[in-house]
Amino acid sequence: MGVYLQLMQHLRNFCVIAHIDHGKSTLSDRLLEVTNAVSERAMKDQALDDMDLERERGITIKSHAIQLYYKDTDGQDYTFNLIDTPGHVDFSYEVSRSIAACEGALLLVDATQGIQAQTISNLYLAIEHDLEIIPIINKIDMQSAMTDDVADQIIDLIGCSREEILLASGKTGQGVPGILRAIVERIPAPKGDPKAPLQALIFDSVFNPFRGVIVYYKIMNGTLSKGDLVRFVNTGKEYEADEIGVLQLEQKPVQKLEAGNVGYIITGIKVSKEIKVGDTITHVDQPCKEAIHGFEDVKPMVFAGIFPIENEDFEDLRDSLEKLQLNDASLIFEPESSAALGFGFRCGFLGMLHLEIVQERLSREFDQEVITTIPNVSYYAYLKKTPTEGILIDTPNDMPDPTLLDHIEEPYIEAQIITKPDYIGTIMKLCMDKRGILAKQHYLTTERVELTFELPLAEIVFDFYDRLKSITRGYASFDYAPLDYRTSDLVKLDLLLNGDLVDALSALVHREKAAAFGRQICKKLKDLLPRQQFVIAIQAAIGAKIVARETISALRKDVTAKCYGGDITRKRKLLEKQKKGKKKMRQVGNVEVPQKAFLEVLKLTD
Repeated sequence: MGVYLQLMQHLRNFCVIAHIDHGKSTLSDRLLEVTNAVSERAMKDQALDDMDLERERGITIKSHAIQLYYKDTDGQDYTFNLIDTPGHVDFSYEVSRSIAACEGALLLVDATQGIQAQTISNLYLAIEHDLEIIPIINKIDMQSAMTDDVADQIIDLIGCSREEILLASGKTGQGVPGILRAIVERIPAPKGDPKAPLQALIFDSVFNPFRGVIVYYKIMNGTLSKGDLVRFVNTGKEYEADEIGVLQLEQKPVQKLEAGNVGYIITGIKVSKEIKVGDTITHVDQPCKEAIHGFEDVKPMVFAGIFPIENEDFEDLRDSLEKLQLNDASLIFEPESSAALGFGFRCGFLGMLHLEIVQERLSREFDQEVITTIPNVSYYAYLKKTPTEGILIDTPNDMPDPTLLDHIEEPYIEAQIITKPDYIGTIMKLCMDKRGILAKQHYLTTERVELTFELPLAEIVFDFYDRLKSITRGYASFDYAPLDYRTSDLVKLDLLLNGDLVDALSALVHREKAAAFGRQICKKLKDLLPRQQFVIAIQAAIGAKIVARETISALRKDVTAKCYGGDITRKRKLLEKQKKGKKKMRQVGNVEVPQKAFLEVLKLTD
């Protein structure tokens, strides 16, 4: 475990940015192979994707950092810090964190699909941070590769020359040596003063049950040594650096790290709240003058309640969410309670895939089975007495009384869809059905058109992306950015069982769609609720107005079976007695909604 000092001009920090499924993880695998960062025996596909979930779905969820060593043609040794990034729109926050720790980016474009929406938004993030961009066309070995057309698209997008574009195949390894040379020649070495006070930017952290929180950082200025007393600027906490090191496929401890390097620090922190991604690490005895301006605070787009199936698991769930938040800084949560579901948490997510992944990770990594309420977005409600002051509403149950309400504003997004001209009509119909407005239509080439829509965020939360993929047979890419808040005719839809409100199933919906949505829920509940000894009325209501109803008939017991012969009045008497009993039972009996029913109803997007 020697002193790890590397001349700054021989360091390169870079990330890989691309649209989902353009081959980032495969190309990263080849870079690891060519630089011998992984032995042949340890090599596997998607080597940097260490979650089972990432392998199963073939997507990157977490950004991953790894150090590579490269000997140039002139015999000079270089150290590369590669940070692999996710490509899906829901994980753009992960991308922004990775970009903040780099000086350059490999812009990867699939030769068979061309530039897609997420490529553009990730590229803009990199340009904002003033990164050096190396354009690469990947999958050139495919029969359907359109290398010249894709090269023209890249030239139009970033204004580079054709010679600057590298051709590669992540699958066969073709072009990988050229990429490594380009990293040395084109990406600048990190800047920073090793003698200045320590200033290190935290870009990620993970929880290890044996060693506590492991923090990943990039040193902007100064030098960090093992045993130093360090302070986390934003939280003000002070610790001793028990172990520092660099991130190879396994963590490698070192004695000392200088400016420009990416590494990890273990200080024995056990409480996840004491680490904030984007924070600055400095020395206690010689602190830096100011914290690094990290990345902006994450803005959740979708909110949902997460409740434990058993109420006594509430504290375990809190613990699990805190540990998950360490590794996923875009997850936001706060405690809430529901009459139907007990105690749980109101969580903010970047999108529906993010919600799904968090649910899956809670189940796999922390053994927490949870119930998730109907996802919704944030609204602003304005009251008649204060029409200029908006009240933020994250859950339908926060909605003020309709008689006091002046108006509600809902968030709109700018959606960018890139597709083939054949699908323009079907995409427009889908977006118009979702209350969208076409803002712009721009032909990138004769075969590719970019459509820009203004859409309410609530309309794309559920099944928009899946429907877009199915109507375009997968030939559309989708990206979105928050736009503004606009006045909308929204109503709170309540669900009643025998007149009792089930708060977990309330939703805020547009007035035109309320009745159809209410019918959908009522129908599904009718199939799911067990029959009782009395009639159950399932109703969807807007205020006092019932907009949909289903009835579950009572379980009948044949009370006249023991009646042999005699007058009809004897049977009638028994039936009347039963009727009174049913009426009384309905007054005192309450309808329990089984957990399975909640889980099924809340999958209403099927």
